[in-house]
Amino acid sequence: MPDWFKRTTDGLQPKTRKSIPDGVWIKCESCSESLFKKELERNLSVCPKCGNHFRISSNEYIEILLDEGSVDEHDAGLKSTDILKFKDSIKYSDRIVKYTRKSGFKDAIRCFSGSMDGILVQLAVMDFAFMGGSVGSVVGEKFCRAVLRAVEAPCPMVAVSCSGGMRMQEGIFSLMQMAKSSAILTKLSAIKQPYISILTNPTTGGTTASFAMLGDINIAEPGALIGFAGPRVIKQTIGQDLPEGFQSSDFVMEHGFMDMIVERKELKKRIVTLLGLLDGRSSS
Repeated sequence: MPDWFKRTTDGLQPKTRKSIPDGVWIKCESCSESLFKKELERNLSVCPKCGNHFRISSNEYIEILLDEGSVDEHDAGLKSTDILKFKDSIKYSDRIVKYTRKSGFKDAIRCFSGSMDGILVQLAVMDFAFMGGSVGSVVGEKFCRAVLRAVEAPCPMVAVSCSGGMRMQEGIFSLMQMAKSSAILTKLSAIKQPYISILTNPTTGGTTASFAMLGDINIAEPGALIGFAGPRVIKQTIGQDLPEGFQSSDFVMEHGFMDMIVERKELKKRIVTLLGLLDGRSSS
């Protein structure tokens, strides 16, 4: 056999292996497509194949919705205290410290003054990274202060909800925020300033039963889970199988509880258009 047909080294493995760093690729939980992380981020964390909207942070919503250079955060120093001395697997006070370190925020909502295409707004954005976006006394207080700033300005109020519901570690103090936030929104209504509520995945529990569903216009992201009790609890309670797509944003809209479903890349443009219409101005 001629020498050029002979393998000079055994095996086909290179001397050095190149490994791919963790986190470079992300699998879409909806269609199982492997997505390049940087490309996904450029697409606002929306799967280019199936349109699945990945959960994003409050920082990303701020970048999407508010004009650059117009952002002014309020009440960033407010934090919860363990007034009930509550303990489950760990002390509530320790849990607060844990999630403050994990998320970089002091609680599950952040509030801002800013502009959207030059229109002054108050923006409240929930962040699921802090205890699943649960609503405690600080979340309720910060939301209400944002509404009062909108009343004082006066200007529209926009809220982005992402929440598992009320925070059990604060007991009745948490549940009181449902009535408190609902009542304060009547002040905004009285001066005829619009409140636009954006519901993302998930928006459930007492958050859905209060300020998340009280918008003059309620907007959902595609595929968001929206409801009060979870599907498993409802199924066990009524003893029946639930319809396909139950509690998805499409299902909720079909049954009259949502005004529109808007893709993330269209959110700001749609809200600006709505604010122009509600203010009586023409808008493209």
